[in-house]
Amino acid sequence: MISPDDVATSKAIQQRTGKTFAAATRVLPERARRATYVLYAFFRVADEVVDDPRGATPAEQRRELARLRAAALGETDTDDPVLGAFRDLVETYDVADEEIETFLDAMEMDVDTRRYETHDELETYLRGSAVAVGNMMLTVMADIEGMDDETVDRARPHAKALGEAFQLTNFLRDVREDVREYGRIYIPRATLDRYDVPESEVRACTFSERFAAAMRAELQRTERLYREGVAGIRYLPESCRFGVLCAAVLYADHHRLIRRRGYDTLSARPTLSTPRRLALVARTWYHWKRTGDPEAAFYAASVVDTTDGPNSTTRSRPGNESVRTRARSAAASLSSLLGVRE
Repeated sequence: MISPDDVATSKAIQQRTGKTFAAATRVLPERARRATYVLYAFFRVADEVVDDPRGATPAEQRRELARLRAAALGETDTDDPVLGAFRDLVETYDVADEEIETFLDAMEMDVDTRRYETHDELETYLRGSAVAVGNMMLTVMADIEGMDDETVDRARPHAKALGEAFQLTNFLRDVREDVREYGRIYIPRATLDRYDVPESEVRACTFSERFAAAMRAELQRTERLYREGVAGIRYLPESCRFGVLCAAVLYADHHRLIRRRGYDTLSARPTLSTPRRLALVARTWYHWKRTGDPEAAFYAASVVDTTDGPNSTTRSRPGNESVRTRARSAAASLSSLLGVRE
């Protein structure tokens, strides 16, 4: 049984470090929401071992990841509230050890790996850092709502695609931060070479039209994953669909910011404001209620087009004043519901 205090600790970690995901988590049903806080906190604690090492050597980072692994797998006892809550969740929802191992293997890759040659090589990393996360979330949702095995199997490849899309959006948004603070470049060398972008320019955070072309290609690749991912939301429990849909719309909106900056994520990190997050949740809610179709709502509310094309850019959406008025009204209502303060 996960204690309320441990859930509160996990929730505080998410609200402090993952504001975009926190906005989507708030619209999940209570049991899924509590589980998501616990999962996110565990993922964040592991991630900070390699992203915020506080002077630790690679050997010390590996030892700390080994400690987390032993506690997460139930091999050692722990009094850490995050690890204790995660272990309780694993036992409650029967989360596979394989997914925990795969996730922590990816975290260990971050200790030494600074470059990825190809998308295939990057996908190996994503299997742990993104797909394992999606699989754990799917396991929790399936247990809470009693999904049958056939439906879970149908949902799984879409959950994989959506998890990869979220992670790739983070990489494209965080190019400057990753290279300056961690010395990592997640855009594969093959992409940079294709557009004649010297690695030295990326490491120096020197923007060029060549880099813009590489980013444009990576955004299109990522948006294909969003399309594949949202196509599977219909397989999820009905009570969880809106939360996952919101997460997809919110994460994809970073692509709007990137395009608005002319694909320059080397000069600064684009960030969604609280009012923008709230407006996106309201817009998504409106289209979700209007259509009842997660795919239709995603394309109506997000900046992702239904297909790749030569004019695939951030676009202004047609609408009339009554639609805008209803969206503003929905935003005001959701502000109270979500507890968001602008």
